[in-house]
Amino acid sequence: MAARDRSARRSPASHRAPTRPAGRALWPTGPLPIPTGTVELTRDPDDPDGVTVLVNGVPSSYLDLADPTRLVFEYMQQMAAVIERVEPPGGPLDVVHLGAAGCALARALDASRPGSRQLAVELDTVLPELVRGWFDLPRSPALRIRAGDARAQLSTLPDASADVVVRDVFAGDRTPDHVRTREMVAEVARVLRPGGLYLANCADRPPLAGARAEGATLRTAFADLAVVAEPGLLRGRGYGNVVLAATDDPDLLCSAALARAIRSLPAPARMLHGAEVTAFVGDASALRDAPMP
Repeated sequence: MAARDRSARRSPASHRAPTRPAGRALWPTGPLPIPTGTVELTRDPDDPDGVTVLVNGVPSSYLDLADPTRLVFEYMQQMAAVIERVEPPGGPLDVVHLGAAGCALARALDASRPGSRQLAVELDTVLPELVRGWFDLPRSPALRIRAGDARAQLSTLPDASADVVVRDVFAGDRTPDHVRTREMVAEVARVLRPGGLYLANCADRPPLAGARAEGATLRTAFADLAVVAEPGLLRGRGYGNVVLAATDDPDLLCSAALARAIRSLPAPARMLHGAEVTAFVGDASALRDAPMP
């Protein structure tokens, strides 16, 4: 939920018909109250099929209603580039999304990986039904949307039941502490199949202390880690998204092709791996759950 642009324009061929007119007729004309605050839809002035979902005034999803594969937020483009490397190429995946909003990434994966089964967890109890009414989202079992706390819902999932877990959970402009800790990461590792992929969206500002601490935390449960961000952010400028990718697959993140894909995105990013990640994490300590009173 930070520093996102609109650099990825529509691809030449659409993959799905635009959202039905009846859905657009239900769109609110201003902020709509929901249990956790407000939700609002804003149309893209440069694209009649573009819409941004704002939760409590913060841009949380951008959907191209004519092309579900088009991802506009830079960190989602980065995540999609990493997911593309997960075997089998183009094959169906079982994916858990912690943080749902408008389900833009889940919608894109449904189009690019036909047959995938996805679960999106959203804290707000009303928002999931609203977005289903507004947008042409995949139906169950292709995409299930469950209301509840991300960590609590993750704990109910079976061992080794997911190929990918994506964490995109925010309260305002920060990630809640309880989904950043070593204990949370252990739950993610339990739910992932061997060689599975964990992607965490961390919004941070220099000196990126939060992202470094999360990197140290992920290293307690996974054998390999990569860090993806806009080069200026890594050099100490501005505020933005850092994508942390963790896995036990020794081949997934060390690919030269993946590094090239990250550099070739509409908004070029840099991927740190190996010794660069070790230097990035430095002496940061892993995050732990707060002691019980």
